[in-house]
This record gives sequence, structure tokens and C-alpha cells, in this order.
Amino acid sequence: MANERLLGALDFLREAERLKSTLRSGFTSTGRSESTAEHTWRLCLMALVFSDEFGDIDPLRLIKLCIVHDLGEALSGDIPAVLQTERFDKSAQERADLKELTRALHPAKQAEILALWEEYEAASSPEAVLAKGLDKLETILQHNQGRNPVDFDYAFNLDYGRKHTSAHPILAEIRVLLDEETRVRAGGSKTR
Repeated sequence: MANERLLGALDFLREAERLKSTLRSGFTSTGRSESTAEHTWRLCLMALVFSDEFGDIDPLRLIKLCIVHDLGEALSGDIPAVLQTERFDKSAQERADLKELTRALHPAKQAEILALWEEYEAASSPEAVLAKGLDKLETILQHNQGRNPVDFDYAFNLDYGRKHTSAHPILAEIRVLLDEETRVRAGGSKTR
């Protein structure tokens, strides 16, 4: 029985490896496309670095939420925020993909991962609220740091995820710093 759990976990991990090749719309500081795995890694690092600033939260839960938040993208890929429409239910697609991706796991572990993802999606805990805000901030940080095309729309970042980055005073403080960087990257001409 334990052997089946281990084999299922290894199958899942092999499938999840796809996140290393799932590209996002952002670029690294060297100019190559960023992967979802790289985004998730730095999001988790942000959660670790800022966790002491957030008060009475469970840092491990925060990191777990960050780890699973984009896991479903291993199957259908990332849909950049600028391309998302009301007609396409990104959340439903990601949930279905996550359920498929975790199918080889022991049912209890699959349920745990799905529950963490649902918690993140609904922002139903203090940690999930922080994870959502950090997710938006990591994206903006990467856009500000990346070697982007000359026509990159920095103005989009000035509104991107504002609801989530306003949900905690520390998130809002980081947002102010990143918005200032965004305006500098945009050449100072795009302010809101």
C-alpha cells in the first residue's frame, strides 16, 4: 500500500514537472520567457521573506498556498491577465486541470491539494488573501525587472491586481514601491 502511494506521488511529480516548461508572458532579466515554475518559486520566496511582516499567520500554510496556486497550469498553460475574458472561466479550467494532474495521488493528498487551491481561489483565509496579493506583486516585480519588448504595456501593471494588493497594509506598501518602479520603467510618462 505504501509502495502504491509512493508510485502515485512520483507519477504526480513527473506530471507537475511540466510547470518548468509552461511559459508565462513575462520575461526574465536576461530576456527569456519566464516559466510558471520560476514564478511560483519566487512567489514562495516572497512569502518566506515577508512572512514576519504579516503578523499572526501560518507561514507554512502561506507557502503551501503559493505552491499550488498555479499548479493546474501544467496542463493547459498560463493565460496572461491581459488576455483573460469574462467568457472564459479560467478558474474552472484550472480546477479541472488540477484534478486531472493530481489523479495519481492518494485520495487524501489529492483532497488536500485541491482544498488548498480552493482556499486560494476564494481567498478564504488570511493566508490565502496574502498569497493572492503576493502573486500579483511577484508578477509586477518580474515585469519591472524583466527585459521586456519595447512595446510592453507598463500602464497595465498600475491597475493589475489592485484589489488583492490592497488587502493588507504590507502588501499595499510593497505595491507603492513597485508602482514607482513601474512608472520609472515606463519612462515616467504613464501615471495613474
